[in-house]
Amino acid sequence: IFFFLRVKRTMERAIDEWKPDVVCTIDYPGLNLKLAMYAKQRGIKAVHVVCPQVWAWHQKRIPKIEAALTKLCCFLPFEPKLFSPGFAEFVGHPLVDEMKGEGGKSKVGNGKVLAILPGSRIGEIEKHLPILLRAADALHEELPNLRIAIPAANKKALAKTLEYTKIYPYVQVTLGGAREILAAADCAAIASGTATFEAALMGCPFVVVYRVSEILAMILRRILTGVKHVGLLNVIAEKANVEAPMPELLQENFTTDKVITTIKPWLIDDNANKAAREALSSALKLLSSDGDSIAKIARILV
Repeated sequence: IFFFLRVKRTMERAIDEWKPDVVCTIDYPGLNLKLAMYAKQRGIKAVHVVCPQVWAWHQKRIPKIEAALTKLCCFLPFEPKLFSPGFAEFVGHPLVDEMKGEGGKSKVGNGKVLAILPGSRIGEIEKHLPILLRAADALHEELPNLRIAIPAANKKALAKTLEYTKIYPYVQVTLGGAREILAAADCAAIASGTATFEAALMGCPFVVVYRVSEILAMILRRILTGVKHVGLLNVIAEKANVEAPMPELLQENFTTDKVITTIKPWLIDDNANKAAREALSSALKLLSSDGDSIAKIARILV
């Protein structure tokens, strides 16, 4: 907390000294909305990029957000409707533009490819990877040509992943390369997070998995009243009143058997795999906006 207090004081000094025409804050609302409020109170235009997840919880924060900002740039199409007319604008998701054309790359080698992304944090890997590896092992026994790839997010994640995969010699672990692996994979099992959205943009069918402690799960079930899903694309589909495109296995439902049951059709049935890809493509259309998202943000800043 002392680090962030120093950052806050440093930025407030910078605002006072530079007297900018506009202050643009990006994500991390706990600190950035306070900085935006500081600027706005001094007559400076304050624009925030990435809407706080008030649609999942804390909708009472909406008046405070509007008081702190001049304008809010939203990545998800349903978010502007939560605020006063004209305050928030849907600019589209930058990843949609960034990753356009990256999906559907041809696979290298024979056989099917299963991607596993257990999360980037050590705790996530410890909770998720053993379950996913047992499922992958059972699938590999039934489909000997199945290739299993795990892109580690960083060096610490790589070291921890290798601890678990050393008894599975056929599992390929790399440092990075998630997008390339997802583009080449037939399907994936992915811990809830940004990687699920990247998989959707790659056109790779996936199951969303996640597990937390029982106490935290109990707390989250009480406060996460605004959504029924955790996967970003599923949340977007939910808000648009259409069927969630990808299955989710959370907490007690996240088991080896259920992972196998969910993934196996995508590996053995081309029609099932094609249907899953079409569902992803339909859901992604909900994120489309006219023009480049970064250019839209730049226009709002001027």
